[in-house]
Amino acid sequence: MATKQRVRHHPPVILMQPVLETSASDNFELWPVGEHESYGYLVLNGGLTPAEVGTAVMQIAYCNDFEPQEDHESCPTDPLGAFLHGLLTMPDVFVAGGFRVTDNVTDIVFVEPGCCNGLETWRDWPEVLDGTGCAYFGHDPSSVAERINDVVRLTLDAHGVDGSPVIELSVDQVSRLVADAQQDVQDFLSLAGTWAEQHLPAHAAAITTALARALDLVPTP
Repeated sequence: MATKQRVRHHPPVILMQPVLETSASDNFELWPVGEHESYGYLVLNGGLTPAEVGTAVMQIAYCNDFEPQEDHESCPTDPLGAFLHGLLTMPDVFVAGGFRVTDNVTDIVFVEPGCCNGLETWRDWPEVLDGTGCAYFGHDPSSVAERINDVVRLTLDAHGVDGSPVIELSVDQVSRLVADAQQDVQDFLSLAGTWAEQHLPAHAAAITTALARALDLVPTP
């Protein structure tokens, strides 16, 4: 007999935040960055400090710091150009992270980004809301969001043991949460554009365009 799932209905406080996975950056000297945890997460929004924006841009560039393929544009030889090369030229750029949902009553965290999950997957949420699909957010755990009638069910680990924590929210509430989180991403993009103009003026326009592609957004003028 399967164990009944523990369901948490709408708590007083639910947060949905766009987060960027961070990794070690010892001896990084191309621009100022802030202190951050290795294998931690940085919340993206329009209120970051310049050092935090520098950290975010560094991490996103690092995500796309690949060896060029034979038919790819040759890599610059200067350290800054070489580090930015993948971000600025790769056709498919990636941002390790996602929309993290936190129940501040139970401290249950849903969609803490898993392996192979990117921030661009925020576009999956509208498909959940309109009932045309489920959204999977990497592993481990294997978090899944799905709409059931007028409820969006967030299962922390769909492929784990029976009894995985579940949060159920109204479609309207999730729609508001997604809209707010999307605005946070847009605000970060605007802030990063201003940061790039101040710290990397020669690359500012290209960086802003690349970040917009990576985040699946259109840059604001």
